[in-house]
Amino acid sequence: MPNVIDNKMAQIAHKTGLFFGSFNPIHVGHMVLANYMVAFTDLDEVWFIVSPQNPLKNTSQLAPEYHRLEMVRIALGDDPRFRVSDIEFRMPRPSYTIDTLVWLSEKFPARSFIPIVGGDNLAGIKRWKNWEVLLSDYGLYVYLRPGYNLSDSISANVTIFEAPLMDISASFIRSSINEGKDIRHLVPSGVYEYMLQNNLYNRTSL
Repeated sequence: MPNVIDNKMAQIAHKTGLFFGSFNPIHVGHMVLANYMVAFTDLDEVWFIVSPQNPLKNTSQLAPEYHRLEMVRIALGDDPRFRVSDIEFRMPRPSYTIDTLVWLSEKFPARSFIPIVGGDNLAGIKRWKNWEVLLSDYGLYVYLRPGYNLSDSISANVTIFEAPLMDISASFIRSSINEGKDIRHLVPSGVYEYMLQNNLYNRTSL
């Protein structure tokens, strides 16, 4: 029978990637990336952290947070590799990645958390709150984005992945819906119907 120390070490080895975002709305590009990270890296699971307010982004076109959270829930379905979290809804705003990481690490000591970010985020990492602590204590899993030179941003705790990317953005989806376009195949199953039912991102809701 394994001893207590062995069990504890096995639990700590459980590695959870954190995919932060407004998910305004979640789309198939998000799902492709999350699937790659959990299937082709050493991550055991990926948690989608829905951010109510990104301090570095314009929030004027944000759908209500409960709608964005529900759309992520619909997108993930019953896939056991993924989980959605509303933890930042209950934290001071604007939300900062390092504060969320500290809270989650205290709440779930048996998990090792690491944020998943794009190359554009890494290029601007020095704008983040306590970015030195974030890199030294947690590290980053970074997926490459075209047009960003990361040679000056890479440290010992940054791991780069060439994940497949889809040229789809939430802003494109929002503007397309506002123009009356049918984008049902650009979002996960069920999300398109949810947006229609709740009148999201059309002329009257923006």
